Amino acid sequence: MIRAALSIPTNIVEGTGQRSGKEFGRFIGFALNSAPELDYHLIVARDLRLIGATDFESLSSRTVEVRKMLHALQNTVLTTPRTPRRQVPA
Repeated sequence: MIRAALSIPTNIVEGTGQRSGKEFGRFIGFALNSAPELDYHLIVARDLRLIGATDFESLSSRTVEVRKMLHALQNTVLTTPRTPRRQVPA
């Protein structure tokens, strides 16, 4: 569960280092793919009674919100021209 949860922001961070919006969008897609995995782990944790129903509902709801934000970010990244990063003076 922790690996799936950490995979979401890790892929976003890794994507920011890509040269094109298309490549960044691809890493956002990887982050999006981790959200259903996290959902599954939450369901298993609930079913095994490792977390309560209230915690499950809260965490599942947050995962849905993150997924919505990722879809919006991916759409923005793929439709907006990417401006080059400023170079740090040497």
